[in-house]
Amino acid sequence: MLTLLRIQNVALIDKLEIELSAGLCLLTGETGSGKSIIVDSLGALAGGRVTNDLVKEGTESATIEGEFRPAKTSPVWSELVEAGIDPSEDETVVIRRDISLAGKNRVFINGQLSTAGVLKTIGDHLVDIHGQGDQAALYDVEQHCVLLDEYADHPKLLSAVQSAFEHWNKVSSQLLALHQDENEKLQLIDILTFQINEIERVSPTVGEDGELETEKRRLANSGKISSLSNELYETLYNDEHSTLATLERSAKLAAELGVFDSAFREFDEGVKDAIAVVEELARTARDNSRKIDFSPERQAEIEDRLAELSQLKRKYGGTLDTVLGHLETSKERLSQLQNDEFHEEELRKQLSAAEAEYEIAAGKLSSSRQASAKKLNKAVEAGLADVALERAVFEARVDAVSDKFSSIGCDEVEFYFSANPGEPPRPLARVASGGEASRLMLTVKTVIAGNEPKTSVFDEVDTGIGGRVAEAVGKKLKSLSRSQQVLCVTHQPQIAALADTHIVIEKQHGRDSTSVSARTLSLDERVDEVARMLAGESITDAARENARALIAASSNRVKGAKS
Repeated sequence: MLTLLRIQNVALIDKLEIELSAGLCLLTGETGSGKSIIVDSLGALAGGRVTNDLVKEGTESATIEGEFRPAKTSPVWSELVEAGIDPSEDETVVIRRDISLAGKNRVFINGQLSTAGVLKTIGDHLVDIHGQGDQAALYDVEQHCVLLDEYADHPKLLSAVQSAFEHWNKVSSQLLALHQDENEKLQLIDILTFQINEIERVSPTVGEDGELETEKRRLANSGKISSLSNELYETLYNDEHSTLATLERSAKLAAELGVFDSAFREFDEGVKDAIAVVEELARTARDNSRKIDFSPERQAEIEDRLAELSQLKRKYGGTLDTVLGHLETSKERLSQLQNDEFHEEELRKQLSAAEAEYEIAAGKLSSSRQASAKKLNKAVEAGLADVALERAVFEARVDAVSDKFSSIGCDEVEFYFSANPGEPPRPLARVASGGEASRLMLTVKTVIAGNEPKTSVFDEVDTGIGGRVAEAVGKKLKSLSRSQQVLCVTHQPQIAALADTHIVIEKQHGRDSTSVSARTLSLDERVDEVARMLAGESITDAARENARALIAASSNRVKGAKS
């Protein structure tokens, strides 16, 4: 149950706080007063997509916060634990969404930073929103299967069919690729053969170009390297005042001083190490000078090799790694093309097995749909009697198509409907009027929702109806509110008269701004609001008397239903 809703800087709303109770909570107000903003905000708390377009003009961020009290049996509690979110001590779930113009939108659940994915999972068990667009779904035949699956609640069967279809589709696509134009295949074989031969003729190795560049630089600077090596050798070793000679004299002097002062003996090892390093460096410089042999032939050879490697890199990806990767890929593709006959036979076996796997999964799903359709038909027809369609007939027809392969199975599902006795059911999209579709949508949605203890939100489901029919729809909503909290946006006084909590949404126009407010009505205020809904802007005493009578009659009917 939703107990508190706070909205700040969303669309026209500066700051709004609504406290809600159990039962039937109604939102009324003039058209355009902001009721849909509240419904959209609730949708955001249930995991709906949000954009920074919701942020009120002139502000940098918006906040939507809701406090829920799920039933102890609600799956929300296990979902919270699985998501690593600590349940609160007072058994509430507080959800907050921060929306920023800078794009940093955040989700908090019980004060912990969370994700939109976790919110969607939890939100599905907290709020169920039936918007004005749901009626259009009844006219969309493709949505009928979605609605039936939602009622059947068989996610494992759907997942198995989707997995089997994806496997079948992958193998089928591979087999289809084998049957491409033979000339195109031969051309591809020629191209791959040429590319493989070109790379293998050069026979590059990983890192070879870097090693050659290093050698190229050495050859280009061989004279300078030789001169520097000789000078270094002379300075360190061969010169009369060489570094080594200086170090050896220094070591001797330090040793003599060490006889008289122990502080000098601490440097013995360090001086010896320095002498060893200098000797090693001198030998390296001498050897380097001797082995440098400038060769124009080797330099030309390196230039030619680098040119070959550079050409390969330009054609096949920019590095020798990508060149060698292209070689391996081309070999595999060529081998596949050259062995298509064997490969095709293997793929046909795989396809046959994939088809069998799919048919088994789709068959199980179809059987579940058939059984669920029968239950749905009975439940919806029983519910239609509650919305003044006592003699209507509803059928969810499931036809399995043997050669149909799709990610949702092989069934074609369509709802059939007849509102009048003696008329056979026909496709719902052709025969249901707007008012009938509104009532049918309400019935189907309430049947699908079942008795899970969550907040059901109905946004103007009474569009296109009035009089006795509106009264019947109100009774249906009131009946539903006994097992779960119902929040309904309505323009029908017959429905408003049934409210347990009646909230009016009002729009105020300032000099340079517009804002939205919400008020929970007292009994007298309810009378005025229902009178406005009956008579329009000019509320007369007669309209008030009619409103009082309507509220009293609704209250008596509810008491009679309870007894």
